[in-house]
Amino acid sequence: MSMVRFDPFRDLAVLQDRMNRLFHDAHGWSRRDEDALSTRGSWVPPVDIYEQDGALVLKAELPDMRREDIELSVENSTLTLRGERTVSADVKQESFHRIERAYGSFDRSFTLPAAVDVTKIAAEYKDGVLSVRLPLREEAKARTIKVEVAA
Repeated sequence: MSMVRFDPFRDLAVLQDRMNRLFHDAHGWSRRDEDALSTRGSWVPPVDIYEQDGALVLKAELPDMRREDIELSVENSTLTLRGERTVSADVKQESFHRIERAYGSFDRSFTLPAAVDVTKIAAEYKDGVLSVRLPLREEAKARTIKVEVAA
């Protein structure tokens, strides 16, 4: 008999899929409706978070956005990223054949570890990518301790 590793999130994913199908069926939505020209709906920009050179780095993909449309704030150890991506005013709605990219407002929040020095957070927006540098406090950085041998 083979052993199966317990994964509590697998059951949640199955439940979420069933609920999504239930709502689609209840509202009469079909694949054709999803393919229709539409700019409504919310979107969540993808984010990478990693540690580099004594800081956490958060990178969010925010293509076709202006700096003025992005808001970044820190309150009570929570970093919040908000913004809105709109359809270009240069193209008329009736000119579109297909719209696959999501538009509208978004809101992402991340709980910061106590090791982050919130007074030194810096952000840069370049080539459609927002990079947020979250420096770690000196006491939180890893250090090597030399062990002396007692005589």
